[in-house]
Amino acid sequence: MKTKEEILRIIQEENVRYIKLQFTDMLGTIKSVELPISQIEDVLTAQVMFDGSSIEGFVRIKEADMYLVPDLDTFLILPLESNGYGKVARMICDVHLPNGLPFAGDPRSNLKRIIQKMRSYGLHDINIGLEPEFYLFRQNEKEEPILDFSDQASYFDMAPIDGSETCRHDIVLELEKLGMVVEASHHEVGPGQNEINFRFSGALATCDNVQTFKQVVKQVARKHHLHASFMPKPALGMAGNGMHTNCSLTDQAGNNLFFDSNSPSHLSDICLQWMSGILKHARSMSAITNPIVNSYKRLVPGYEAPCYICWSDANRSSMIRIPAVRGKATRAELRNVDCAANPYLMIAAIISAGLDGIQNKLPIVAPVYDNIFEYTREEREQKGILNLPENLKDAIKELKKSDLMRETLGEHIYQKYIQAKELEWDEYRKLIHAWEWKRYF
Repeated sequence: MKTKEEILRIIQEENVRYIKLQFTDMLGTIKSVELPISQIEDVLTAQVMFDGSSIEGFVRIKEADMYLVPDLDTFLILPLESNGYGKVARMICDVHLPNGLPFAGDPRSNLKRIIQKMRSYGLHDINIGLEPEFYLFRQNEKEEPILDFSDQASYFDMAPIDGSETCRHDIVLELEKLGMVVEASHHEVGPGQNEINFRFSGALATCDNVQTFKQVVKQVARKHHLHASFMPKPALGMAGNGMHTNCSLTDQAGNNLFFDSNSPSHLSDICLQWMSGILKHARSMSAITNPIVNSYKRLVPGYEAPCYICWSDANRSSMIRIPAVRGKATRAELRNVDCAANPYLMIAAIISAGLDGIQNKLPIVAPVYDNIFEYTREEREQKGILNLPENLKDAIKELKKSDLMRETLGEHIYQKYIQAKELEWDEYRKLIHAWEWKRYF
């Protein structure tokens, strides 16, 4: 745990001149206010106020005053934003009301509430490991992104075919400067597509890390005159960008509660019930795990992205996969999640769904070993395999029917989120697309 005194010492020793206070809005966008270091006392005593009425999903004008409460453990010096005039640091903040209480519309504070609920059930912690994918595109002479891939390489290709390698190396180096442990980086299936995996953490730290990760990727890409896109399906006929989400629960001693050496599959009942809960609520939380119109262009057969609600320990077409490793590394990998998701809301939804399976001892769902994409609709229905929603409109409908997701998001976020997503769908459905011009004009 960092202390106020430790932060002040680092600021002095490292010649920090500016401090950025960051938070995340309802839709997952990172917001920031920058202050000169002369205001550090106000920062550390949570006296910095902002107008919440201008932030997506926050409040009305008459309820606008909000305070930024920094998490001291998130203090970092940002090498990419520092220069000869002095260094820039950041802290990630929770949003509080003037009365000192957490703001119900703050996704980060809301996730803390769900974590406390999980711990009240005797489950000490959840480890989350994310696998975010992104594309690198070239820019034109005006430095605007164009639909021209940075290379024509494919899965695990190397330089010189892998033209993204140098940029990816620089991203990894910058992440390591920030203290993030990068476990692997490689070229993905699509041309110009990349994946960088960093070490798992607790729920809150993982969300903070992925928000930092996205910033670093975009900043480094720009230095290479490239544009990084986390869009779930940026190009027709190419692999989509997922963010596989690996989960495991631990007890107070740090033991992995998903592992059971006495079970034939070495999976515990807690793990199996956790998956049952997620499978039960997969449709109702898809508007959170796959939150934009474009998300559903990725969730189609033929590109390894899951369309159907099932699990397996040996099948990459399933929505949940159990990697072969066992023991401390036993985990459940959710393969439908994409990078457009607000990580704080997405992980809150996953925790709540999994807890429902454990607390209510939901019936254990049998694994599926066949290639589900080869099933007919009738065969899937006979086996009880439902499909994920096919568009954002259907996902919103499912979210509106879910009491669990309503409680998970809290009334404020739940209502504001549905309103924002309905507006997004309404705008999309009225738009005349290039495909329509080409086919019908």
